[in-house]
Amino acid sequence: MTMLDTETKNKMRDMGAASLLDALSALDDALTLGLSFEEKLKLAVDDAHAVFTHAKIQGLGRRSGVRYPDADLRRVDMLTERGLDQGMLAQLGTCRFIELHHNIVFQGFTGSGKSYLGSALANQACQHRIRAHYVRMPDLEELISVAADRPHGKTQLLKKLSNFTLLVIDEWLLDPPDEALQSFLLELLERRYDAASTVFCTQYPKKDWHTRLGGSVHADAIMDRIVHNTTWIETGTFNMREHQARIML
Repeated sequence: MTMLDTETKNKMRDMGAASLLDALSALDDALTLGLSFEEKLKLAVDDAHAVFTHAKIQGLGRRSGVRYPDADLRRVDMLTERGLDQGMLAQLGTCRFIELHHNIVFQGFTGSGKSYLGSALANQACQHRIRAHYVRMPDLEELISVAADRPHGKTQLLKKLSNFTLLVIDEWLLDPPDEALQSFLLELLERRYDAASTVFCTQYPKKDWHTRLGGSVHADAIMDRIVHNTTWIETGTFNMREHQARIML
């Protein structure tokens, strides 16, 4: 393609169009011979957009903080013993549940793959250019404690966590939350209700949640903001860590 002058190149860089400039410069004259200017520009824009999309997805993935960065729904081990529904996982992979602001609960024994599935969902959301974030419940408690020592710290943390389109909370209710954490969770889930999607990874079935949340009016309110638009998926009792260890041996 005809070379652009230096001034035009500098202007494109100033406008943040460096990837488009690179794509224009990379067009092969021999391969684009006979194409109109509009057709050549479309090729360059397509290439630049692909680079932009890849970079955005990579950035979203890095910032999501997932426990398993390489987790992929397509690589979930579908051992019969796990009882997982492949059709359900494929449906989750479309991220349609996020568009509908529905929640997901992965519930099962220790080692049954809950964290991997939560990470895989967050990664899938990033592939769809959706802002996702992963946090363990014990780490969330620590974040709240640190935020409480800063002016407006809790408010800022609430705003940050509320704004993620998908939030994965792993080890949900591993330890019963104290009153301060209950209040924070209530406000967080109130802000996210019918506006975003939350994934909960937990050992505890729904029948135990109210008690572990303290059995108070806070527990009632938190449960009310979860149970009505949530898909519950049992990951079973099969220990995938033991299974993977046996394979490695």
